[in-house]
Amino acid sequence: MRILVAGVGNVFLGDDGFGVAVARRLADTSLPEGVRAADFGIRGVHLAYELTGGAYEAAILVDAASNGGPPGTLYVLEPEPGGPGEVLDAHSMTPEAVLALAGTLGAGPPPVLVVGCEPEDISPGMELSPTVAGAVGTAVDLVRDLIDELNEKQSAG
Repeated sequence: MRILVAGVGNVFLGDDGFGVAVARRLADTSLPEGVRAADFGIRGVHLAYELTGGAYEAAILVDAASNGGPPGTLYVLEPEPGGPGEVLDAHSMTPEAVLALAGTLGAGPPPVLVVGCEPEDISPGMELSPTVAGAVGTAVDLVRDLIDELNEKQSAG
């Protein structure tokens, strides 16, 4: 199965760089055939085009996600595309806004999961907080588990 793992976020805003850190770590490992891990940073428009190009059957976006839990908490979310108003600011595109834009560009994106991490500090700086940095390895394992689940579903289906 062709799966894109996209790390998103701004590495200049502390814990907002979580997704980028996870994608970079995954890219340095051996991934199953057909799986690509890439750092998309704040290039939401580029990611939207990548998702609509037909090259992938599924995508996992990795990002900081404020859901009200303790810092470092990991979430697996299934986002719904947002309304067209969400796609106007290309520098602060949420995963939902990327999916909304992708839906306007063609056939739409493949099925998408988001692995989010509750941030502790998104103030200017290039380091993850110790709590969120400690969640990177767990997130890598979680993404690998999701890849395995997606491949199993395809094999069974």
